[in-house]
Amino acid sequence: MIQRGIATFTLDYGKCPKWLFDRMVKLSQRIIHAIIAEEGPDEFIKRIADPVWFQSLGTVLAFDWNASGLTTILTAALKEAIRGEEGDLGIFICGGKGKTSLKTPNEILAWGEKLSLPENSTNALVYNSKMTAKVDSSLIQDSYQIYHHSFMFSLRHSSGQSKIGAWTVVQQGMNTQSQTARRYHWYSKNIKDLVNEPHSGIASQKKEKSVLNLTSSISENNRQISTGLISQSFNTLMKDIKLLRKYYTPLSQMMEVSKGQQRLKFLNLENKEYKWHPVVNEDFSKSKYLEKILWQLCEKKPESYENLLAQQGVGPKTIRALALVSEVIYGAKPSYEDPARYSFAHGGKDATPYPVDQPTYDQTIEKLRGFLRK
Repeated sequence: MIQRGIATFTLDYGKCPKWLFDRMVKLSQRIIHAIIAEEGPDEFIKRIADPVWFQSLGTVLAFDWNASGLTTILTAALKEAIRGEEGDLGIFICGGKGKTSLKTPNEILAWGEKLSLPENSTNALVYNSKMTAKVDSSLIQDSYQIYHHSFMFSLRHSSGQSKIGAWTVVQQGMNTQSQTARRYHWYSKNIKDLVNEPHSGIASQKKEKSVLNLTSSISENNRQISTGLISQSFNTLMKDIKLLRKYYTPLSQMMEVSKGQQRLKFLNLENKEYKWHPVVNEDFSKSKYLEKILWQLCEKKPESYENLLAQQGVGPKTIRALALVSEVIYGAKPSYEDPARYSFAHGGKDATPYPVDQPTYDQTIEKLRGFLRK
């Protein structure tokens, strides 16, 4: 099965008809029962973490294959299908679209209390939910705003005790300008580091040209320098920020600046690498909130980049500022390559974006056929 993928879909509007949603719930309920009876709750979580499998399941349930609503409606249908049976099935689905996504931590905590899970286990699930959202909104800056977050986990029962099995996150972001959506998948068993190559799926039909990808292993040095920057005093860090402010001109004003001026030489903005740099349209000199967050970081001195990201108030702008200082002043260049690696489908008949992967295609068909037969 595909291990890494990002799905890109067109945005769609309106609501799923009740007659269709009700049928999606009924059919998905039977498929879930078949999967868990055959392979167990952990395997269900693993399959949901696979972008191809998730996409195939949504298509089997008769939703538009190329619509952004497949993600939100399928997740809602799955959540409704197991309602009242979560404990028996050993799978739990929290969160969803829009405001429902913000309820994810509370839903996880509620399940932890109801299932009498150890507090540290429940808190770990909440932490992972929050961090996956932060990583996809702050460390992968691809112009897609996260609006759907669903956290699913399985439970194992042994010796009269319940233990967390596996968890997956299915998130979706939208780019209103291009009218497209993009889906991100996470799977706990594949994750060794939450901030370094953590996804089980970010794959797209198209690659964006300007993506600040700080989850790439190529960005490791930039992450280390960024962490080092806030380990020093606030005044020392601000000297670097002020140096950028002194010689920095937003791209919107760059057309008025002659090629011979010092600020162009300093940022090397004549180089194509910087012309589309994710921060070139920002003026950090006007951001008092950024200074406040940087001051708090320098006071707390997080010991790792993950700890840095986990701090309250740290978001895309803070991450961009530290990444820019690390790159321009200290030479630690991050990755600007879109992490999209695969199409969300099995390929295309005309080999676009790549030839059809027939073995994977056949395996998906046979598995779904088997579950439907059951």
